[in-house]
Amino acid sequence: MTVGTGGSRLVDEVLADRHHVIAVDLSQRALDRVQERVGPSDRLRLIHADVRNLRLKEQVDAWHDRAVFHFFTSQQDQAGYASAAARIVRSGGYLTIATFAPTGPNRCSGLPTARHDADSLAAIFGPSFELIESFEADHVTPWNAVQRFTHGVLRRV
Repeated sequence: MTVGTGGSRLVDEVLADRHHVIAVDLSQRALDRVQERVGPSDRLRLIHADVRNLRLKEQVDAWHDRAVFHFFTSQQDQAGYASAAARIVRSGGYLTIATFAPTGPNRCSGLPTARHDADSLAAIFGPSFELIESFEADHVTPWNAVQRFTHGVLRRV
């Protein structure tokens, strides 16, 4: 499952590997572009929703988030996101997340952002998830700005 699917081609790549994908985005327009790009597929489910309130009938093996979580700046929003992930990711499944690092920007796309390190991710997602790996890396935007990200891999307990 991808959250904040946007214009990413991750959906295309996962479908090409013959996996099933649930793509979630707050923007119906972004989901429409994914559908237009990949065409009809019985392995793709598009969901227009706020991930903090997401409920699915099934659980998933993997939850992927690249650059959504840092837009949740309040503890309440972060707890809602973590609760949704805990409901949806099956025991033994994985949550991978890339979010702004402590030295990352405090605003993005005109919105305030939260910044995280491995310890803050472990605190927010525990006890439902165990942080098994993390690292920081720079991301160079299309306009050549450098943004520092914390990447985390968490396993659902």
